[in-house]
Amino acid sequence: MNVTSSTVEAITVIEASGSIDSKTAPEFERTAIAAIQGQKEVIIDLTNVEFLSSAGLRVLLMIYRQVKTQSGKVVLVGTSEEIQDIMANTGFLSFFITVDTLDEGIKTLKAS
Repeated sequence: MNVTSSTVEAITVIEASGSIDSKTAPEFERTAIAAIQGQKEVIIDLTNVEFLSSAGLRVLLMIYRQVKTQSGKVVLVGTSEEIQDIMANTGFLSFFITVDTLDEGIKTLKAS
């Protein structure tokens, strides 16, 4: 798993690739939590994430809660059908805005 953070048009973008499981979730959490401090607009790009375990879902929920305390929004980009199904079945999907591309995510946050 690889995770990076950047800023695009004043929006924090966290990009992950590979599998987010119990072994890799702590790294994902450290990078993401550090990147979102004080941020109201966050995009998490999961386009290249092949697998998301319950540990990964927990990190997404932590990110959501932290951004929500700032009255912010979190957009998920490129979630696979399998990951969307898992998130829908657990009730997590309703917490997030989901779009297909980074450009769509930026436009969605800029419009809100």
